[in-house]
This record gives sequence, structure tokens and C-alpha cells, in this order.
Amino acid sequence: MSHEGKTIHPVVRAVLAIAALVMIVVFGNMLVATLGIGHKALDLTEDKVHSLSDGTREILKELKTPVIVRYYATRSTDYMPEEVKLHMRRVDDLLSEYGSLSDKLQIENLDPQPDTDAEDSANLDGISGQTINNENLYFGLAITCLDRTSTIPFLDPRDETMLEYEISRRIAEVSATRKPVIGLMSGINLAGGPAMMPGQPGTQPWVIYNQLSQDYEIEDLTMTPESIDPEKYTVVLVFHPAGITPEAEFAIDQYVLQGGTVIACVDPYSVAAQMLGGGNPMMGGGMPTSSTLPTLLEAWGVEMPTNQVVGDSTYATTMSGGRPALAVLTVPQDGMPQEDSVVTRDLTSVTLFLPGGMTKPGGAGVAMKTLVRASGKSGLVDSMPASQLDPSLLTRFQSDDKVYDLVLHLSGSFKSAFPDGKPGEDAADDASAEGEDEAKEAEDGDEPEQPGHLTEATQPGNVFLISDVDAFYDRFAFSVQRLGNLQLAQPINGNSSLLFNLIDQAASSTHLIGARSRAAISRPFTRLNDLEAEFNRRYGEKLEKKQEELDGVSNEINELVQQRRQGDTVFLDSDIEAKIREAREKQVSARKELREMEKDLRREKDGIAARIIGLNLFGMPLVVLAIGLVLFGIRRSRTRAR
Repeated sequence: MSHEGKTIHPVVRAVLAIAALVMIVVFGNMLVATLGIGHKALDLTEDKVHSLSDGTREILKELKTPVIVRYYATRSTDYMPEEVKLHMRRVDDLLSEYGSLSDKLQIENLDPQPDTDAEDSANLDGISGQTINNENLYFGLAITCLDRTSTIPFLDPRDETMLEYEISRRIAEVSATRKPVIGLMSGINLAGGPAMMPGQPGTQPWVIYNQLSQDYEIEDLTMTPESIDPEKYTVVLVFHPAGITPEAEFAIDQYVLQGGTVIACVDPYSVAAQMLGGGNPMMGGGMPTSSTLPTLLEAWGVEMPTNQVVGDSTYATTMSGGRPALAVLTVPQDGMPQEDSVVTRDLTSVTLFLPGGMTKPGGAGVAMKTLVRASGKSGLVDSMPASQLDPSLLTRFQSDDKVYDLVLHLSGSFKSAFPDGKPGEDAADDASAEGEDEAKEAEDGDEPEQPGHLTEATQPGNVFLISDVDAFYDRFAFSVQRLGNLQLAQPINGNSSLLFNLIDQAASSTHLIGARSRAAISRPFTRLNDLEAEFNRRYGEKLEKKQEELDGVSNEINELVQQRRQGDTVFLDSDIEAKIREAREKQVSARKELREMEKDLRREKDGIAARIIGLNLFGMPLVVLAIGLVLFGIRRSRTRAR
């Protein structure tokens, strides 16, 4: 008598299934951790707030020396504000993503308790903590590579959008193998110098030059460099290149084609150059007041007239004595369209003095971003009357319906502005010499040499164009006090910060130039704000009229009550009582209408909230279910086909 196999009890099967599921989850997690893909995720947020920027990824990829990030956070306390606790979790996630992208980056999590090694380490790193409720709480970072350390003493939740940039910048700084070198090509003497004649004082360096010298090594390339080495010079600062030669432009061109970064300050009319001797016959004519890069700008797809400056009726500045200056532009945040740019994000305003108007005809094949621009009510005016603050400009001025760029960022793979090679060299002689060299190399069995110039980029380059020089002149950018040999300079606008931000990005790492500010995770529900604005627009007049009606009714009631009183006694007059009753009914009716208007707004808000809740509760599960059904159908059709 045969017996069929024993069936397993349903309860046992359920237990085995659960055990198998647990084992799958455990071993699956172990496998993911082993493969190093534990932090892979799909970021579907609008601003990619949970993803690191490409610039950060490139910085981490290029790390050659181990970098240690000591993360000090007081966790075992009840006194840490909730806002800071929430921000702490976001920092945890951000640093976890940093650590997952590079084996050279080590994250150390430390909780500095009183009288512990972690507290001593925090103090040594310059992180003293914040005193809250008589308790010292720590929340900061120290980033170290070899003997270099950079510190963020407190991770302020209000600076959430800048956190990735600050961390990446410090990683790039401490891992740099040498002090950044800035190559300077300037038509104005920024460094100062000895007196031209005995008994006269020497020329003082510009404040901005002194400040740059504190953090960077500045090397004067002169205005006629033969070549510029991109391996040596992190940034080339071209400042008022008046009368620049084609050979000098060629050197800049070849530098950019090799992945270099250029910050060029050009100017159709420089007040600083004029004040320092431009056009003064007593000084031999002095330096020209106008500067540009004629060949390079054309090749880069940028145009800027050299005999006109930008006038702007919206951003015009009132100078001392109440004199209006149409072409002195104080540009607020509204004129800085790149909201995610760390260069302009924290600038309240910049003031440009007779700036040039740049336009972008394009054609260079590189990306162009406007960092600072004039308003829609701008136009070009003659530079001479503008420099003299001619009041008639205001009455004669007409905007030309163009929005002129004042600061531009060009990036990408540039093409040479000198496809035929270095200016001044005879092409025929070059060809003859090249033929002789090739013949000689052929006899020696060597490979022929490559051409002596580049026609296309070997690496992506960056160019920043600023259409003003005077913005960085001492008188226009700083309040300067000199006490003997001590110079005290206080910025009076955002001009110096603009230039420092550009140089800091390029000097720390070229990858930071394209870095964005991380978008804030906590964002207002703008749809509701829009609803309120629309409500105020639609019902504003009605609300105002109803409020006036209420005020009138209230005044009427007060007058009737006063009429009802005679001396110390109060008598009831049927007519007055009827009027009071009628006025109060109007008052109640007006208040009721106001409440109904507010209820309409609340009902609309509640409707939006209900739809959002419905989508969260039912929409996403339905999407998952639909995807599952589609996959099930595909799998079943394949099974049937077999």
C-alpha cells in the first residue's frame, strides 16, 4: 500500500516562508554592503536635494591622499534645539553619501561629552561648541589632510543650501599639494611700487591685491607673456587689458584650451584709469581708459561696445550730494538670475561704475550663464557724459529693450580664436621649417612633432567676464583707513566678495566652478501662498469696502448711543433703538460676508490638502500595484511562450 508524501501544515509553511524572507533580507543587505552599493538611490526631487553635484564627485574622484572628516555632534542631550536635531540628520545623510563615493575619505563621528577625548579633540580643532541652557553643545566639522586642517565651527541650519559647497571647498583646499598661484595680467599697477621721484610717497597697492596676496601666490605675467602654463597657474586674472597685443591674446587662448580658468575685467571707460593718469597730458597721456579683448571676445561669442556704457533707470545710483548717476548701477539680487550659483547667492548687491554692456550673439559652442545683468529698462549711453554725471542724460535716456549682461560665465570646450597659429608668425616659414624637421626626424626614425598650437580644447575651460574695472578700485569698493603702515579696509558693497568668490572657486578646484548650492529641503508650500495672494487680489477691494462699511456702522452706533444718553439718565427712544438695531444688523451682515470670504479660501486650501493626502495614501500604492501588474503580465506571457 503506497502512501503519498506528507503534506506540510500551513502554519509550518508560513513560519518557513517568514524565516526564508528574513534570511533573504539579511544576506541581501550583507551583499549590498559588500559590493559598496548601499547608498545607491534614485533622486526624484525637483532640485536633486539628495544628490551630490558633479563638481563634488570629481573632487572626491581626484583625491590622492587620505582626507579625514571629524564630525562633532552632541547627540546624548535633551537640550539640543529641534531645528538643529533635524539638520543633524540631514548632515548625517550628506556625509554618508560623501563617504560612499571615495575610499580616500574617512568620516569620524564623535560625540564630545565633558572630560572626554572627543571634547579635547574638538577644542584642538578649534570647535568650541555652543552654550545652550548652561550646557556646551557641539555641532561642527574639521577636515584634515596631512598637516592641513579646515574647520566649520558650527553647522548652522540657516546655511543648509551652502553646506555641500563648503564641505567640498574645504576638502579641495586641504588636499591641494601646493599654494594656488594666480597669474596676473594687468594694464593698471595693482601691486604699487616706489616713488617715481625723490621725496614723493610710493604708490600703495590696491586693497584687493593685498587681500588676494594673503591667500594666494600672485605672479605678474606682464601684459606680454609668451605662454601661460595651466599646470602652474590655477587662475589667470586679466585686469584692464588696455591695448593688449594679439600675441598676448593668443597666450590666453592657448591657456583656456588646456582647461585653464580666466577672470577678465574689461571696461569701456575706467574711472580708475582716468584718475590714475589716463589721458592726462602732464603724465604723458597715461594709460588708456578703455580695455577689451577684441579677438577673444568675438571668438567666444560675446560683444561689448568700447565707446558706450550701460545706463539703467531702474538700477541708477544716487551719488553724494544727491547727484543721480544713470550709468552707476547698484544691482540687487533681482539682477542675479542664477539662484543656485554660490558666486552670487549671498550678495546683497554689487555696484558697477560705468560698466560695459555685453550681449551674447553666441556661436562659440560653449555654455553661457549670466551672473549679473542690467534691468529691462537699460540702454547704452555715451561714456563721456556718463562719467561726468551729466543730468541731461536722465531726460534724454531711452531704454533699447535689451537686457545687457554685466558678469558672464563661459564654460565648455572652447575653439581657438587663432586657428592659423600665433599671430606674427609667417605661415610659409612655419611650413618650410616643419617640412625640414619632419624630414630630419624621418631620417632619425623619430615621430614628427605635433603642431606648436592648439585649435581645439584638450580640456573644458572656464572664462568669467566682468564688464567693469572700477568696481574693485579702493574708492569704490572699500572704506579705507590708514594708521601708519597699517591699512584698515571695510567693504562698502558686494564688489570684492564677487571677485573673491570667483577666485576661491577656481583656486580651490576647477570643479567647484560648476558647483551649485544645495537646494533647501524645507521649502514653503508655494501653492498655498499663491492661493492667498490670489485671494487678496480678488477680494482685496471687497474686503476693504466691507471693512469701511463696518467702521461706518460702528461710528453710527456710537453716535446713536450718545444720543440716547441725556445727563446721567438713560431713556429709551423707540426710533433710536430701531436705528441701533438696524445698524447692528448691518454690522452682523458685513462680518458674516467677511467670514464667508475667508471660508472660501480655507475650503480651497483644505481641498488641496485633501488631494495631496489622497495621492500619498492611494496614488503611490496604485502606481506600485500597476507596475506590479504590468511586470506580472510580461512574466506570464513569457512563461506561456515557453
